[in-house]
Amino acid sequence: MTREQLTDLPEQHQQWPGSVDQLQPRPDHGESSWTGRGRLEGKRVLITGGDSGIGRAVAVTMAKEGASAVAIAHLPQEQEDADETVRLVEEAGATAHAFAADITTAAACQNLATKATDALGGLDVLVSNAAYQMTFDDIESFPPEQVEQTFATNVFATFWLVQALVGELEKSNGSVIVTTSIQAYEPSGHLLDYAATKAALNNMVVNLAGELGERGIRVNAVAPGPIWTPLIPSTMAADKVPGFGEDTPLGRAGHPVEVAAAYVFLASDEASYVSGTVIGVTGGRPVF
Repeated sequence: MTREQLTDLPEQHQQWPGSVDQLQPRPDHGESSWTGRGRLEGKRVLITGGDSGIGRAVAVTMAKEGASAVAIAHLPQEQEDADETVRLVEEAGATAHAFAADITTAAACQNLATKATDALGGLDVLVSNAAYQMTFDDIESFPPEQVEQTFATNVFATFWLVQALVGELEKSNGSVIVTTSIQAYEPSGHLLDYAATKAALNNMVVNLAGELGERGIRVNAVAPGPIWTPLIPSTMAADKVPGFGEDTPLGRAGHPVEVAAAYVFLASDEASYVSGTVIGVTGGRPVF
């Protein structure tokens, strides 16, 4: 399907955490472009950061691939986007659940794990996708609370959710898919703390794959490059948005659905012998 090429993006800014409806141009999450092939029939999925961007695209494509139930976690202030994701998942034929949660504490992660597994009746796939970033020009400018929030959202929450859900995933021979980033390989100075969290997640994925493999659980990651989501105009200066993604070999930013394909593969039985792997979806930038 032909979709709008994400080049010459207009200057724009949103208040964090941003909204899909305010993005210009509107990104493709697979609402009409994705054709399901029954690759995830009956699977029960929990996606953090599932209200918009990559998380929404993963929810929509997995529902279209036959997932029976999809739960998303989102911040309370992202309710409007979360409601739209729920609508799209249900339209695709899956049962949908949305949980408003700030997952920056162990207690919140445990609470989310309990609510989600109760609603889903178990769990087959955990997609740890929620992320926080904010750009600063030099190390002196990074506030302590910013660094703490970045690590708590990106790294600690992944650890705590896997810890809370490993028993359910073991019952189903399930899988964990973590969102890392090209920033783990090509860190930008203005994303100093964010890039560090993504490198930490790559390490965690390898360690978890080694530990959980004997329990029948696969653990992998997807490392996106520049993908057009609300995170971009809500965490970057407006004048930095034009040209976003144009430094990749493909010369453009990616749509969220273009990343979702990797998550579908990793969650499917086609990836039954894939664990401890990071798949780069970067527009041609190397991930090694």
